[in-house]
Amino acid sequence: MSAQVHPSAFVHPSAQLGEGVVIGPCAVVEEDVVIGDRTRLDAFATVKRYTRMGSDNHVHSYACVGGEPQDLKYAGEVSWLEIGNGNNIREFSTLHRGTEGGGGCTRIGDNNLFMAYTHVAHDCVVGNNVVMSNNATLAGHVTVGDFVIISGLSAVHQFTRLGQHSFVAGMSGLPQDLPPFMLAVGSRAAVHGPNLVGLRRMRASRELIAALKNAFRLIWLSETPRKEALEQLEYEFGNFPEILDLVAFIRGSERGILSANRGQQDA
Repeated sequence: MSAQVHPSAFVHPSAQLGEGVVIGPCAVVEEDVVIGDRTRLDAFATVKRYTRMGSDNHVHSYACVGGEPQDLKYAGEVSWLEIGNGNNIREFSTLHRGTEGGGGCTRIGDNNLFMAYTHVAHDCVVGNNVVMSNNATLAGHVTVGDFVIISGLSAVHQFTRLGQHSFVAGMSGLPQDLPPFMLAVGSRAAVHGPNLVGLRRMRASRELIAALKNAFRLIWLSETPRKEALEQLEYEFGNFPEILDLVAFIRGSERGILSANRGQQDA
């Protein structure tokens, strides 16, 4: 089935629309845009130039994707926004293109939910199955792993990384990296322990949950030097890929990782 474009919508002649695409009333699709099969743009949605979208995405009313980066160094150079498949981008959300200094591309994976008023800044990399709740915001160059949940009104600092299956509580501010499988809370966020709800949802074994609790105690609550703690985790729990991912993530941190809320001694 060919694309259906409402008479009041504007679609630039150079835009490429896949099979079954639906463009709603007063929606705008600029030049140099590719929109994959069965993607839907609701009324007043906007897709700016240099945007590539996969299939089965839904851009709701007044959302704007592919806007120019909010970066003072940006000088009008060509940069891109790449969006995968099956993403749900709700009302008034904004997803911006990359910058030359950040590799020139903002990348969004598959099956993500961006609730109303969320913002993804230039050069971010968002994985798959991520949920950003209302008014959650990512500053430039942020990396978000798969299955991360960022609760409402939370903000993530530039160049920060969020590991897979981590959870950010509502109204939190993250100035440093949040390792995988951990939970962060607070306006100056601290790690409160493993993301137990997320682990149960992913059907993690009791043994893995126990290993992650041990990792939290050793890394964040003990006096063991960080280097020794990571080596000990590799030795004791190296049979768990999730523990090895946690260790590698921490070793690769450039901004440093969030500190702990030391009141969580029972984690």
